[in-house]
Amino acid sequence: MNFRSPLDYRGAGVLSITPFRRLWIALSLSSLGDWFSLVALSALAVKLGGTGSAYAVSGVWLTSLLPALLFGPFAGAVADKFDRRLNMITGDVIRALLYLTIPLNLTFGFANQLTWVYVVQFLASCASLFWTPAKDASVPNLVPPDKLEQANQFGLFTTYGTAPVAALLFAVLTPLPGNAPYDVALYINAATFMVSAFTIFMLSELRRSSREAISSPSVLKSIWEGWRFVGGTQVVRGILVGLTGAFAAGGVVVGLGSPYVKNSLEGCSPHSPPGCGNAGYGAVFAALFVGLALGMFLGLRVLRGFSRRRLFGLSIMFAALPLALIALVPSIVLTVILTVVLGACAGIAYVTGYTVIGLEVDDVTRGRTFSFLQSAIRVILFAVIAIAPTLAGGFNSLAGAAGGSSLHIGSADYRNVGYSVVLLLAAGIAVALGRTAYRQMDDREGVPLLADLGSLFRPDGEVSMNGHRKVRRKALSGRARSGDSLARQVAEPRRPGVFLALEGGEGAGKSTQARLLAIWLRDQGYDVVTTHEPGATKIGLRLRALLLDTAHTGLASRAEALMYAADRAEHVQNVILPALERGAVVVTDRYVDSSLAYQGAGRQLPVSEIADLNRWATGGLTPDLTILLDLPTVTGLSRRLSSADRLESEPVEFHERVRSGFLSLAAAEPGRYLVLTADRPEAEVSRDIQRRVRELLPDPIPCSAEENTGSFPAVRE
Repeated sequence: MNFRSPLDYRGAGVLSITPFRRLWIALSLSSLGDWFSLVALSALAVKLGGTGSAYAVSGVWLTSLLPALLFGPFAGAVADKFDRRLNMITGDVIRALLYLTIPLNLTFGFANQLTWVYVVQFLASCASLFWTPAKDASVPNLVPPDKLEQANQFGLFTTYGTAPVAALLFAVLTPLPGNAPYDVALYINAATFMVSAFTIFMLSELRRSSREAISSPSVLKSIWEGWRFVGGTQVVRGILVGLTGAFAAGGVVVGLGSPYVKNSLEGCSPHSPPGCGNAGYGAVFAALFVGLALGMFLGLRVLRGFSRRRLFGLSIMFAALPLALIALVPSIVLTVILTVVLGACAGIAYVTGYTVIGLEVDDVTRGRTFSFLQSAIRVILFAVIAIAPTLAGGFNSLAGAAGGSSLHIGSADYRNVGYSVVLLLAAGIAVALGRTAYRQMDDREGVPLLADLGSLFRPDGEVSMNGHRKVRRKALSGRARSGDSLARQVAEPRRPGVFLALEGGEGAGKSTQARLLAIWLRDQGYDVVTTHEPGATKIGLRLRALLLDTAHTGLASRAEALMYAADRAEHVQNVILPALERGAVVVTDRYVDSSLAYQGAGRQLPVSEIADLNRWATGGLTPDLTILLDLPTVTGLSRRLSSADRLESEPVEFHERVRSGFLSLAAAEPGRYLVLTADRPEAEVSRDIQRRVRELLPDPIPCSAEENTGSFPAVRE
């Protein structure tokens, strides 16, 4: 069967990508089934629990949480080690069969009815726990890099957007007599999982694995390696810290929403009608989902072009503002509006974090990373939901002992002040953790935040490292390029040539594509200069010998960075600039971004310092287009020769950091980058490069030659 590469779908909407559309349909059905079962079983627990119905419902939620606590890391290792497609099909079938047993038990009574509900929910949640990381880890393999954010938006919106749909469906069934509402709901539930399993079965693209397994470690070793990767990777740590703050804020709203609305905002009392406060809480609950949807779709459109790493931490810190206002301004109308804003911030943070992981985490460890985060999110969310009411009750008791749980300040009336205290504490936690995530993930050190935000709304859309506006160079085709990079600070003079750079990790095929690109350009009639780093000059050859010789293993990281900058200064001065001045097309195999990725991300040196050094060495010369050939780390290293040089011989962890560094640079400046998946036939990659480069090329016929055509004598017979 012929499979289409994800990059064949560039320019199309994400749902037009057939493999992703099928996975999204399966996700919609599976998520609807999960929420539908939770709603139906919670209602069934109320009926079966009698006088202890509140505890019976808590049992349903507890059995949904326990699998994440017990098997979260194991589920991620399974997603990375075994066939993800088979994993998802098995999970759907198991859930369908399990939920079918509940109506059968209600009819034939082969086990205690409430106990069997708990057993089924626990086992079904285990199956869901294994299904989710397999799905999350598969998405980046089905869509091109520039569509990953949109794919995550659809996925996350579907995961949480099916919750109110499930509640509405069950509400339609509630008028049925006896156990019919629960029976019909669970039969429908089983059907959704079976259709989801069939949809995944038709998703033949998941049969292929993007991983070339050099070795096959045990599951326990895979778990340990995954946890070590999460703990040792700054970006993932930052995302985990940030999501802790985001879900602490959201969990407080969910956990305190009902009592806060009833007791503080609407003043319900034991003598109030039974439904007092329900409408208000329903509006707050719905507002949270509306905000999530707005954040996932509209928020990122408004902030398109802004650093995703910065946006993640900022959105969490900003979420603290509406949360604090909810605590300080006791108004049901304002609470609903502010909850929409809070949900939007959470939606932006959630989809941004998922996108960063999809772009920067290697396929080999992606399943364990998603599983770890999913487990952590569930634990945090449910812990906050459980703790917040108890904590608020404690503060109310303290306030009552001190003279009353109500407080009057001006025209504001704070009933049960403990709720406001807990909301303010959650806002403080969101600010602290959001700031920590921002500092750990900031990929634009040295760029003032306000200037960076302001650049989104300026006509030229660009800001320099010191916050000053710059004049943007124009491509020779007349199109303005967008974005900025760490490697650019001073305004560059316009030169007649075109400067193209190929970047990527080991084994990505940069040299091959540089050669093919040069051949194609020469065939089009252009003056082409092909070059490379390090070692394109006589002095550079000597530096290359020192830099790449495996005998020089003790070379200091800073010395290495300085030597690469020295080679680059010589390269620019004696090779690149002369060629550009005469109007040639320069194609270089590696340039400044390699230092930012290898010495910055790989050696973990300050990226801003390396950028400053190379900016000075090159005089601020930036490529018109940087072509990044992206390849899974293990795949690229498997292509290396036995006589690997000093950088190629570095461990896998080093090269994973390098790959993440390249992808971060491309994400920060999408206008100057062309990111291509390199594990495809050379001809396909070459065609994609040619399509993009063609937009930058001038007319190969000089203007002076065109002017001379006007003076040609008439041709006479």
